[in-house]
Amino acid sequence: MRSHFRPESVGKSNMRSHFISSAAIACAVTGATAMMTEVSSAQIAADFATDPVYAGGWTAGLNGGYGFGAWSFTGTGGGSGQEMSSASSIGTAWTMFNTSSSSGISDTGRAISEAGGLQAGQTFEAVIQNPTTYHFYRGWDVGFLNATDNNLGGNNSASLFLNVFNYNYPSYNGVVPNWSVTDNGGGTTSTISPGTSAAVKIDLMLTSATTYSLTLTPLGGGSPYTQSGTLAGPINYVNFRSYNGVSAGPSDVANNYGISYMEIVPEPATLALVGLGFGGVLFLRRRK
Repeated sequence: MRSHFRPESVGKSNMRSHFISSAAIACAVTGATAMMTEVSSAQIAADFATDPVYAGGWTAGLNGGYGFGAWSFTGTGGGSGQEMSSASSIGTAWTMFNTSSSSGISDTGRAISEAGGLQAGQTFEAVIQNPTTYHFYRGWDVGFLNATDNNLGGNNSASLFLNVFNYNYPSYNGVVPNWSVTDNGGGTTSTISPGTSAAVKIDLMLTSATTYSLTLTPLGGGSPYTQSGTLAGPINYVNFRSYNGVSAGPSDVANNYGISYMEIVPEPATLALVGLGFGGVLFLRRRK
């Protein structure tokens, strides 16, 4: 014991030191526990096309992984279908295709299971394989909806839409449509073209209940596109649609639309705070 402590204060000093360390540890534990509760309540959802549940094929009502509802094919028709395929550059994928050259839509979607849907601070992520050919008045999209089932053809209301649609023949003035984004403020054309990068990673993060940050990353090279904006209504359903086409079947990569996985993750900063909380606990224990 240091000589400048008076004898009568020694016990009090040790008790005070012990109390501070214990209180600090308790605070750190409480903070870490609170953050863990937040992470746990921020539902993490994930499903991959390689999940064994899809080994026998992709059909309506199937549900792999966790945190998402079963797949729905409501609205599919006109020579359209959904099957598993390993032909694309993203490997095994849930694949939508249309064999009708004049009509048809392949319509697939599923709910986000967490009550209230996608939460602020959470990011929805998916990797998709775009068709690389373009056909007059045809296209495909991703709809982030407030809904209980697929967004049927002709009804384009959504909290947020990502869309590629070709109003001209592919050779008409060299037009190559890029992905567009439609939110509460209207439509915006991105810099991401399926023709230059067939595979695109989508990261949609809610920064609040009515604002978002979106990043589209071309996986074949090129710069990501980012956009922030506002949206109306919660997002509790994700819908993928492919309109019309001339596909030869599930292995026709040039004309098909595939998805390799989809997941929802909490904000990285939240996980970092959890790490800091536990790091503080360990540091204080070592000092003690």
